[in-house]
Amino acid sequence: MNSFRTEINCSPALPINLDHKILTVGSCFADQFGQWLTNNKFQVLSNPFGTTYNPISIHQLLENSLNEFIDPAMFTERNGFWLHHAWHSQFVAASKEELITTLHQTQAKVNAFLHQADVLILTYGTAWVYELKAGNQLVANCHKVQADRFTKRLLSTSEIEASFHALIKKLNTIRPSLRVICTVSPVRHLKDTFELNQVSKSVLRLACHHLQQENLAAYFPAYEIMMDDLRDYRFYERDKIHPSAEARDYINQKFSDRYFKPETINLIHTLNEIQKALAHKPFQVASSSHQIFLKETLRKLESIQHQVPVATEIAHVRAQLI
Repeated sequence: MNSFRTEINCSPALPINLDHKILTVGSCFADQFGQWLTNNKFQVLSNPFGTTYNPISIHQLLENSLNEFIDPAMFTERNGFWLHHAWHSQFVAASKEELITTLHQTQAKVNAFLHQADVLILTYGTAWVYELKAGNQLVANCHKVQADRFTKRLLSTSEIEASFHALIKKLNTIRPSLRVICTVSPVRHLKDTFELNQVSKSVLRLACHHLQQENLAAYFPAYEIMMDDLRDYRFYERDKIHPSAEARDYINQKFSDRYFKPETINLIHTLNEIQKALAHKPFQVASSSHQIFLKETLRKLESIQHQVPVATEIAHVRAQLI
């Protein structure tokens, strides 16, 4: 039988277990990935800095959290609200002092998590960056400040790698066993044009390749799965930029193939079946048929409660039993 596509096979690697603590940081794909892991009951801190697209800013946010450092020159005020150019626009406050408090709280949360983390997943979105002309400071977010205050340029692979080396050196002092998995986001940055988006992704991919060769990070081919395996506009949202839910599910499955043991996959499958069943809204909670369903669901939950944290689901089901 003829094959009409090229499938990327993700051979098994050192497994990630349900008791591992996972931190995801980076582009909007890191949000999606972190939420998927959270839904499957992994212990996850998902993209705590908000979406961050370029590798240097991602590395600096993590490194500054270890030092609890906030660059005082990067604050900006817009329409009566304060923001910081190294942070996402979700971090906004009516006063500079309030914003500093919020940023320090986030740094402390990330710092504490990193001291226990087993896996760090970094998702790089673009190698194009903006720098404030005053001081040549690289920013993660322009916050709609006038464009003439910034210079746009392309990062080099050597810059990305040097920044990563500085970060991993500090991470190794607090968590020598930490595993790092790098990915390149399959989300297309078409504001840079098709050609320059591809240049950007190529820089990111080459940097990841060098880090993998140095055994500093593993690489998961989310970008290649989207571009070379799925390779069809029907796997994009209507904006033709973001992967569709079907594409995300497929990439997640490939991640499972590589990093999850068969018993972990079976547990997740059981959990997903239970979650789908619990999402069903009965007409009559007190009906005999629904009560039988609840008892069977409770039995399934109790059978996995020592392997998966399902205390909330168990309490929800028990509250409906008569």
